[in-house]
Amino acid sequence: MNMKVENRDRLMERISAEPDVPLTYEEWKQEASQKMSIGGFGYVSTGAGGEETASRNAQAFKKWAMIPRMLNDVSQVDMKLSLFGRTYDNPFFLSPIGMQRLANEEGELATARAAANMNVPLIVSTVSSYSIEDIAFAAPNSSKWFQLYWSGRSKDISFSMVERAEQAGYEAVVLTVDTVMLGWREGDLRNKFSPLSQGFGMANFEQDPVFMKSLPDNDFDSIIEGIVDCLHHPALDWKNVRELKERTNLPILIKGILHPEDAREAVENGADGIIVSNHGGRQLDGVIASIDALPAIVEAVQGQIPVLLDSGIRRGIDAVKALALGADGVLIGRPFYYALAARGQEGVEKFLERFIQEAEVSLALSGVSKLSEAAQIKMVRQ
Repeated sequence: MNMKVENRDRLMERISAEPDVPLTYEEWKQEASQKMSIGGFGYVSTGAGGEETASRNAQAFKKWAMIPRMLNDVSQVDMKLSLFGRTYDNPFFLSPIGMQRLANEEGELATARAAANMNVPLIVSTVSSYSIEDIAFAAPNSSKWFQLYWSGRSKDISFSMVERAEQAGYEAVVLTVDTVMLGWREGDLRNKFSPLSQGFGMANFEQDPVFMKSLPDNDFDSIIEGIVDCLHHPALDWKNVRELKERTNLPILIKGILHPEDAREAVENGADGIIVSNHGGRQLDGVIASIDALPAIVEAVQGQIPVLLDSGIRRGIDAVKALALGADGVLIGRPFYYALAARGQEGVEKFLERFIQEAEVSLALSGVSKLSEAAQIKMVRQ
């Protein structure tokens, strides 16, 4: 019996011995709802508008079906992914969800340690509850990327944060482009809840010298008002992407692309990668599901730069479907956040352990033993 199969058997034994640990996305979500405040849970669990897009993200995966191949040797499954001169153990990344102290007091520190233990890169949000440097210190030897919200207050603030990330050992910059203003989020309006105004996402700003120097004074209200100014950036355009490219040696991925023409623009303007995403349905309601947008973007890019998928991933089989449709890698969002709220660092580790194993089993049962061959899996809409 090969090592992979033995590992799966041991995993099944551990799962059987841990009946109280959630198994599914729905179970993690339910436990998280019991641990988080009403406002905090509403913030992370709801989508924009009538939540049409948030619902569509998950439902769209069910409409894609694989046609597996048989009698291929899948005794050893190789999930390694090479990106930007680095090799990762698997093609999964933790999405840049901000303000993780809403879920757990240790927030991103716990997530970073869990991600490090599971060899999964963490993408740290601009509005994290702990700073770029503190998160790097919590997991010094793990892979981390930095997600940037372009500053509407001053581009020098953006450049400063990226420089700090580079100095702290982060491996890439993820520029999010679908949040030039906050989406219409009825859940937060109904709950009268704004975590930003309560200071949950201020760490990176509070520790940024360029941002702090831009304020009239350094009291709490001035910091929050300054952050709000930064996060409202409707003038963001491709020129800013080129400027950012000139200011860092790190690869730059554009997150929030849904249209093939924008994918082509990203290539032409020097982007090193694309993340197909609708922000988990939290920004513009009524848009295409990320998984449905993926094939056309893969076709538009023609392999010139990597394409990753974000939004709607709930379990390992979802990831395999995305890989089969041409994604080079997959971002996991709400599931790990719920696991963090439910069980802290241990919860994130348990979730990731099972997610990775399900993905490996699903890839093998599709008839593929190497990640590089995933796009050979035949996919149909049903």
